Amino acid sequence: MAEAPLTDEMVEQYWRDGYVVVPALLSEGDLSVYDQRFDDIVYERVAIDDRMLVMKDVMVAKGAIDPKSPPERIQKLQDFELDPVLDGYCKHPSVVACVEQLIGEGVMTIHNMLINKPPNVDGRHPLHQDLLYFPFRPANRIVASWTAMTRMTKENGCLVAVPGSHLGELMPHDNPDWEYLNGGYFGVKDLGDEIDRRVHLEMETGDTVFFHPILLHGSGRNRTDGFRRAISAHYANAACEWTWNIEDSASRMYRIVTGPGAGEQWSGTRKVDTDGVDPIDFVPTESPLKDDIRTRRDAERAAESDPDA
Repeated sequence: MAEAPLTDEMVEQYWRDGYVVVPALLSEGDLSVYDQRFDDIVYERVAIDDRMLVMKDVMVAKGAIDPKSPPERIQKLQDFELDPVLDGYCKHPSVVACVEQLIGEGVMTIHNMLINKPPNVDGRHPLHQDLLYFPFRPANRIVASWTAMTRMTKENGCLVAVPGSHLGELMPHDNPDWEYLNGGYFGVKDLGDEIDRRVHLEMETGDTVFFHPILLHGSGRNRTDGFRRAISAHYANAACEWTWNIEDSASRMYRIVTGPGAGEQWSGTRKVDTDGVDPIDFVPTESPLKDDIRTRRDAERAAESDPDA
């Protein structure tokens, strides 16, 4: 493992507040490579793997705005494990060293995104908990890294977080009643007064925040004329267990980064158990994700009852 970048005080803050910001963890040189790759992808200068999601902003998809350039159309790139450039972030020694300090040695990636918040779009993400999207447990062995590729301010929609909220439980989520909401941008249904405790995480380029999967967090609208851009990955310790009562998670790749089997796909038991966590309990009633989960679970149970089907 690389030299530990987190001080004892930083680790203590992470477990107390549910997040910690590490200043200047990545250099501008590192980030310029990812920035250039983003442009190459959205301008279609390079071929990409079909499994990478290139997602338009909802306001573009609905014709509410007329973007002037390809980067103004795109909300995020997701699932870039097979991209030879962007995947460098997931394996960056400084990022991985911090991750292993927080969740132990031997980690795998379970999700990644390059998030682009253009000017002139809504782009908000309501307060939510990332554990909603993951089948692995325990939660304390999962962590997100989120690196600012541009300066992050209240004006351009920086992250917000509720300190200490990671000490709670995963809560049901819903779609807020907003005119423009990007797909999958769920928010916690019953926040109570938690929203009043949120803090804004203003960051400089290269700063990286590590946060717990139960932490309540979100982001605001970009009210500037520039782009707000970040690159992010979620990691789990490779010893984590699958706890959802469905077998698959939209065929997402789980790639071991460090420790035994590094470079290989995680091959742990994808447990199917009627007593397991039911992800349907935590997503909105009317949701394509819920429909997808229900369809796959019904198919799995039908196959179990009729092995010859």
